[in-house]
Amino acid sequence: MNAAPSADSSSQQRRAAEDAQYSVLFVCTANICRSPMAMGLWKAAVQGSGEGWRIESAGVRALEGMPPAELTLYVLARRGISLEGFRSRPVTRDLLEGFNLVLTMEAEHRRVLREAYPDLAARVYLLSEMVGRGEDVEDPIGGSWIAFEATAQHLEELLRNGAPRIRQLAASSPG
Repeated sequence: MNAAPSADSSSQQRRAAEDAQYSVLFVCTANICRSPMAMGLWKAAVQGSGEGWRIESAGVRALEGMPPAELTLYVLARRGISLEGFRSRPVTRDLLEGFNLVLTMEAEHRRVLREAYPDLAARVYLLSEMVGRGEDVEDPIGGSWIAFEATAQHLEELLRNGAPRIRQLAASSPG
């Protein structure tokens, strides 16, 4: 049975967000491939940095509680990254409000979030904008492990090269 989060869990999440020095939410469509992959890769990239991060993911059309795609787990495991216990979830206003930075995989995701939550639009960017580009990260769903590997490599490149901008925007206070 999926219960709605209690007021206690909502306030605990807000306190965790307030305690984090940086916060970023990665968003894709179903929250089973690209955004959990980006979340895992970014967690690995900042691990041991001494920075306080809140890093999560969600989907604009996600079903609650789905496990990541098997090939998402596979390409991350090849990099020593585990998503044990991860389950998909949809984007909500409460979730967005807890993050300084929201990074989408497609321009369509960015458009949908900015239109649905215009007061939070300044937090929402396309991931590739972190490196001065405007390209979508291709959805590998339905493809072979090679498609998932190509997506992981693309995400690694965007995260590595976009790290300074991600840190800058993730550190700004929510507005």
